[in-house]
Amino acid sequence: MSKFTEVLKNRSFFFLWVGQIISQLGDRLDQMALIGFIYLRSPGSSIEIAKILSFTIIPVFLIGPLAGVYVDRWDRRRTMYISDLLRAGLVLTIPVFLFYTKNLLPIYLVIFTVFCIGRFFVPAKLAIIPDLVDAKDLLIANSLVNITGMIAAIVGFGISGILVEWLGAKSGFYLDSLSFLISGSMIFFISCRAAGHCAARPTDQHGIKEVSREIVEVIRKSVFQEIKEGTLYFLKNKDIRFTAGVIFILWSALGAVYAVSIAFVQKTLHSATKDLGLLAMLLGLGLFLGSLIYGRFGQRLSHYKTIFVSLILSGVMLMAFAFGISHFPHFIVAAGLAVLLGLVIAPIMIASNTIIHNASSNDMMGKIFSSLEIVMHLGFIIFMFISSFLAERFSHSIILIIVGYIVIISGVINLIYHRKIPWLD
Repeated sequence: MSKFTEVLKNRSFFFLWVGQIISQLGDRLDQMALIGFIYLRSPGSSIEIAKILSFTIIPVFLIGPLAGVYVDRWDRRRTMYISDLLRAGLVLTIPVFLFYTKNLLPIYLVIFTVFCIGRFFVPAKLAIIPDLVDAKDLLIANSLVNITGMIAAIVGFGISGILVEWLGAKSGFYLDSLSFLISGSMIFFISCRAAGHCAARPTDQHGIKEVSREIVEVIRKSVFQEIKEGTLYFLKNKDIRFTAGVIFILWSALGAVYAVSIAFVQKTLHSATKDLGLLAMLLGLGLFLGSLIYGRFGQRLSHYKTIFVSLILSGVMLMAFAFGISHFPHFIVAAGLAVLLGLVIAPIMIASNTIIHNASSNDMMGKIFSSLEIVMHLGFIIFMFISSFLAERFSHSIILIIVGYIVIISGVINLIYHRKIPWLD
């Protein structure tokens, strides 16, 4: 634990870490508010959940490649806090469209725009970490960034599920807007170890005008040439290419179970958001514990072996979750299985991000993480819609069990054959 404390003593990394905890707490309220709204209009519909979620994913494909180029050109810190301020204003408009009109097109457009802006924020957040901490602290820093989401899930999902069921959906959007504002304020005070993509200091007199001038300047340059360079770098680097394949498998499985599992829990436990939020909180608890354990002991293990074993265990726990709740529809059973599922999933993304950081050059990281975002969400959205359509014909639990079985097989195959690939550690 002392190593975690040492990294958190880094003032700039601490601001990034805490800011994301606050922002993601608001996001959980936002998600529960949308889920509660969908449940009122179309209870138990996986398709409706998938439909509104697709507007959060499409920006990955439309904006992601361009965002990666600009993140590597712009000051990453400034990109992040301006993104947060813009999203704060947009999220504030959602309750107006959601509750005062029957037409859902405006809400879809707002969600789409918010997540377009988020495409700049996410790679900037991941790419800025090596600018804030020493190379020897990257694994621990990645663990703490992962823990950011876990803390938000532990607290945010549980509270938001109860709040939305008790007070309605409006409050979730207002609090999400406030969280973006606080997060952007904290990121504004970040400074880096050395000059580079995060060279600006909090006292720099840069703002939206400066960013606008930079946009005009970079448009004159060959953006598509940089996209091409980033794609070739991504494809030629065997560590990054292999890790992207593993991430595609994981996010395809997550997409296949996301909308189906929401409808499955709502139908089985007979609750719109309360039980769903508490289970997500407990899943987050498992992810948090898994992140702590792997962050503490992970440097002794092969990152690749960790990923393969975690895939196998994740598939087993997903099957156990579906089977257990179907035959024993009690919250306490679902709670225990959710914690165990989170525990075994956590090391996968931490190990993957660490491999990418070690394998990438600093000036390419924005493009690499944007490319990975495309890989992740491509698998997610394709299999989310496939499983949602199948859920109209087959049992939700059967779909979850089949996905778990496929994940187990992929983990076993990789674990058996990884010894034959000499460059895998």
